[in-house]
Parts: sequence; C-alpha cells; structure tokens
Amino acid sequence: MNMIIKNGKLVFADEIIAADIEVRGETIINIGLDLENESASVTDASGKFVLPGAIDVHTHLAMPYSGTISADDYFTGTRAALCGGTTTVFDFAGQDSGESFADCLKRRKAMAEKDACTDYAFHLGVSDITGNILDGMDECAELGVTSFKAYMTYDFSLNDGELMRLLIKSKECGCLVAVHAENKSIIAERTKEYICCGKTDPWYHYMSRPEFVEEEAASRAIKIAEAAGAPLYIVHLSSKGTMDSVQTARSKGSPIFAETCPHYLNFTNEVYNRSDGRNFVCSPSIKGQESQNALWEGIKRGDIQTVATDHCPVQSFEKEWGKRDFTKIPNGCAGIETMYPYMLSQANRGVISFSRAAELCSSAPAEIFGCSSAKGSLAPGRDADIVIYDPYKDVTVKNENMHGANDHTIWEGTRLKGYPTEVYSRGSLVFKDGVFLGEKGHGKFIKCSRVNF
Repeated sequence: MNMIIKNGKLVFADEIIAADIEVRGETIINIGLDLENESASVTDASGKFVLPGAIDVHTHLAMPYSGTISADDYFTGTRAALCGGTTTVFDFAGQDSGESFADCLKRRKAMAEKDACTDYAFHLGVSDITGNILDGMDECAELGVTSFKAYMTYDFSLNDGELMRLLIKSKECGCLVAVHAENKSIIAERTKEYICCGKTDPWYHYMSRPEFVEEEAASRAIKIAEAAGAPLYIVHLSSKGTMDSVQTARSKGSPIFAETCPHYLNFTNEVYNRSDGRNFVCSPSIKGQESQNALWEGIKRGDIQTVATDHCPVQSFEKEWGKRDFTKIPNGCAGIETMYPYMLSQANRGVISFSRAAELCSSAPAEIFGCSSAKGSLAPGRDADIVIYDPYKDVTVKNENMHGANDHTIWEGTRLKGYPTEVYSRGSLVFKDGVFLGEKGHGKFIKCSRVNF
C-alpha cells in the first residue's frame, strides 16, 4: 500500500520534527513537509506523535521451564506486541543439551515462521559448550543470529571459565554475549536457609536473591568480559550496585551495555508483600526504591541503553503452585504489550523525553543487535514500522483488554497517559483503536549483522 501520514510530530532519537512521512509498500520512502501523492491514502496524525515501532529484545515465547510453558506462543505473544506498538521481537532460542547452535536456531525458527505476527529475530540461549559446539557460533552469525545469552544461575548456567571461552569466541566471530547475572551459589544457600526456617511466602523470593546477588555476579561478568576484550550486554539490570558497575566500566571505555525492564522501573520489592505477590515473582527479583531510582538515573545519564520486557507470562493457576512455597512459583511476568505504552506514558509525564523513549525502545536496540539497516528509525529506506501515539488518550490497563494469552497482568489498574492508536508493520495496518488487524504468519525473520564494538 501507498500511504502518507500527515501533520504528525515525528520522533527521532535526537529530535522531534513536524513533518509528513510517505510509505510505499513495506518501506518508508520520503519525509518532508506537505507531501502529496495522488495514489497514496492519507492518514491524519494531527496532534499526535509518530514514532518508530518498538523492538523488544528480550522475550520468552513458547518456552518450556519450571514444569510449564510460557503462556504466550508465537501467535499470541506477537499479537500482543503489535497491539502495544512493538513491531519486532527478539526471542530466545534455548539450546538443548548437546544440541548444535544451528540446529537450535532452525528448531525455533520453524516454530516462529508459521505463527509470528511481528517481525522476529533470535538470541541463542547457551547451556552447553562441550566438544566443538562453540565452533558453530560463526555458522549462526552467517544465518543472521549474532547474539548469545549466557546464564550465571539456574541448572544450565555456565561457570566462569566457560563464560570466558564464550566471550573470547564471540569477539572472534563479531557476536555479542548477553548475560543473566546472579550468583547461583548464594541464591541456593539463602533459599535453603529460608525454606528450612519455614519462610516460604513471596517476600523470601526477593530475600533469596537481593541486590548484592546480582551486583556481585554482574561485576564478575564485566571483569571477565574486559579480560577477554569482548563486549558484554547485561540483561534485565535491576540493582543499584550493578548500575554503578556498568557506569564505572563505561567511563573507562569498556563496551558494556545494559538493559532494564519496565517492571523494575515501576514497582518496588514491596509488591512481594501484596496478596498477589506471587504474580510478581521473576528473576532477578524486583528490588527496593534506591535501586529503582538508580535505574532511572542510569537511563537519563545514558548508562542504560535499552528497555525490554523479559516477557515470560505464567497463568494464575501456575503461580498458585507456590502459594505456600516461593520456590515452586514459576518465575516470570507478562509485559510485551505494555512496554512501549508505559515508556511513552513516562515521556508524556515528563520523566524522560519522547526521543529518549524511542531511543531506548527502538533505535538503540536496533544498533546494538545489528538490524538498524531495516529497523529502529523513521528514515527513508527503513521498514515502515510506525506507531501513531495520541498523548491525550489516557488508558487504565485491564487484562480483559490485553491481546496475549495470559489470564492476568501485573499492570492491572495502571493509568497510562497517552496510548498508541495505530500501529503499522512494514506498511500494513495491524492495530487501530484497540483492535488487532494483523495476521498470523505476517512476521518475517530478521537477519542481524555482526557487531564491532
């Protein structure tokens, strides 16, 4: 389709301008004043912001774990994403024991390509680097997956030596390692202690993995990355001490990148004392007010580069498994539909600028993960992933109005100032005024380029 969006305020990472934007087929072809094309339909965006579609670089769709599978599959999860203005998702392809990286990627790609409504890319979740498995990193990069996630906790975690090997190999291949930083041994010890004492409610999920548990592991991961001469991306940063370590490393010129999530920016650990506290159980845990303040300062300072969701929805009855034992609560919260509306609401309230929100949720993820040639910006030649945002349309979040498969949301009752009214994915109108208009299978795989930080 040919289309001109007129009279809107176009949001870029460094400025906001009043201009029209012209789309031909799937691509933005022109930006300027008073654009005209007799063959193009016209959308009037007067009084509204026009932004690049968000890129959620941290999702867990159809992921088996903790005796269940995350509630959203590639259809429902990407449908929800589009309805919140997210037009590209990066999902984790989790490696099975002994599985090659390429086989893992092919397995997950086959699941996504028939169901995804959004465009999609992958990080490869690493759990086994025995034998010659690491040799497959270069093959993965050729296939368009250039980011790999290592865990420092859980049963499938890598030890420090393995993490070092992964980082060295990633540097050789032009790939980026992301790390889930928590101290596995300390979590295990504190968890055992609380269970033995009968301290089993959700508050002790936080107490088993408080601030220093992430801070120690993140500091260690940064030092290992610096020793390897490799870049490092820290996922779902939640603690002040971790923020301090990232700031120190970046001030020295180390290529350390950090991501945080909306739930760490909006809630504090007090949620674990609520009657529905188990719904907020996620890892890393939600931290105290001091950490939340530090995250916002890191965003404003530029030491946090991206905001993503760690979207891992769990149904209420599954959360109930841990009603009397926090260790049995499947970890994870839904957030794929509320990320962009929340961050834009914070911009609308003056907490950050609209440009900064677009940078955190779109342009910076595209640059870091090697897809900026097509995604992350309202620029000629880029995919026409476009969000029209009405700053005067206030919305109170209700799960009944969400478009994912989860039966609850931790964002229930949250008032958002402004909301997306139209969303376009590669030029196709996929959401308008609360209604999903997209199609299963519309999404395409996005090949990411190698990085050179």
